[in-house]
Amino acid sequence: MADAATTVNPQITDSLTQVNTKVVGETPAMAMGNLLMSTSHALSNSAHNAVATQQQGQITMHAATVQGINSLMGVGSAVIGRVSGSVIEK
Repeated sequence: MADAATTVNPQITDSLTQVNTKVVGETPAMAMGNLLMSTSHALSNSAHNAVATQQQGQITMHAATVQGINSLMGVGSAVIGRVSGSVIEK
C-alpha cells in the first residue's frame, strides 16, 4: 500500500493531463497567429514605405518641372532683351 504523503489524488493528475493537452493543442494555433500578425505588420510597413517613396518622387518631379519652366522663361527674357537692345542701338 502506498504511503499517504506520496499519493496524488487522481483528480489532480487528470486536471494536469487536461491542461497539458490543452497547451499542446493550442500551440500550432498560437504559432500561426503570431506568423500572421508579423506578416501583416511587415506588409503594412511595406505599403507605407511605398506610399512615402511615391510622395517623395512626386515632390522631386514637381521641383524639376518648376526648374525647367524657370529655365525656359529665363531664356525667353534673355532673347527678348537682346533683340530689344539691338533694335534700340540701330
